[in-house]
Amino acid sequence: MFGVTILGNNSAIPAYDRHPTAQVVTLNDQLFLIDCGEGTQMQIARYRIRRSKIHHIFISHLHGDHYFGLIGLITSMGLLGREQELHLYAPPALKEIIDLQLRVADTTLPFPLVFHPLEREGLLVDTQKFSVSCFATQHRIACWGFIIREKRKPRKIDKERVLQYDIPAAYYERLKNGDDYETKNGELIRNEWVTIPNKAPRSYAFCADTKFDESLIEKTQGVNILYHEATYLKDLSERALARFHSTTVQAATIALRAGVGRLLIGHFSSKYEKLDEFRTEARSIFPDTDLAIEGVTYRL
Repeated sequence: MFGVTILGNNSAIPAYDRHPTAQVVTLNDQLFLIDCGEGTQMQIARYRIRRSKIHHIFISHLHGDHYFGLIGLITSMGLLGREQELHLYAPPALKEIIDLQLRVADTTLPFPLVFHPLEREGLLVDTQKFSVSCFATQHRIACWGFIIREKRKPRKIDKERVLQYDIPAAYYERLKNGDDYETKNGELIRNEWVTIPNKAPRSYAFCADTKFDESLIEKTQGVNILYHEATYLKDLSERALARFHSTTVQAATIALRAGVGRLLIGHFSSKYEKLDEFRTEARSIFPDTDLAIEGVTYRL
């Protein structure tokens, strides 16, 4: 399963039972936490997310609504006896903040907290099953977006056919990569006889706080789901620009021009109690748009 669960969809001030930004991305057995606004660990408990499965946390920037819940979460992990490494990717100054918080509380975590400073665009995590990269957004302070990409072999094993040709299981990985198989008798078994094409790998892009920025079109090109902030409705485009935020129409324009599969909008200003107009405005530009609603998991 590849999906994103929204824990918080509001901007700076919690309002109308909406919480500051936080999301959990699930990719099979991996959980990734993106941003950790105030109340995130309460939301994790509310939606029954297994915090022990979170091994990577990504913090987009150091405005409080994106990280004020972090120290509570990591100290709770320690109190619950966590021992596995936790990798934290964030602007460099966050390490000093966390070190200070732990020091004044005389707290020693029982698990390794591995800090990775975000200093340039590029690859952050690269494994056989997934990769995570970051890209810069245009906000008042240094701010980063993230793309999580699934990795898949080009081919899938046709179990009946490989058994029919008596191909040893030890060779399956090479078949998945497109190799043919030669028997001990010199007979060549063509790859297409025993495999089928795999599905295309999926991708999710989290576009953190930003003003309208056309460079994001190339950076998020073709992802299956794009999350893009839409703090304001279109009539407040000047306010959005002054505060380095985006409107519904601007987020939808990025999605349309980037050719993404689906758009999620969030980071709603607390001046709005009702959100229906956000969906209406964005869909007028990009029809496959949904509001990022707390507690909902959007599957890729």
